Amino acid sequence: MKTTSYNPSPLEVDFANALMILQKQIEEHLQDNEIVKAEPNITRDNPMVKFNLVDKDGDPHEIVIRIVQIPDKF
Repeated sequence: MKTTSYNPSPLEVDFANALMILQKQIEEHLQDNEIVKAEPNITRDNPMVKFNLVDKDGDPHEIVIRIVQIPDKF
């Protein structure tokens, strides 16, 4: 299927939503860190999800994942 829109693309939005749905499973792979909040922004050109984490010492951390689909090469 050819992508007709990239701002954002449906695949980028789906990927951001998948990250939100899977955050508990992602957390299982983060050593000594807990995801306390996840904020999606799926309306921007490149959707992003910001994760707020707390480590075992109680220190806060932020991870931002920006999703960028490379234009199709057909």
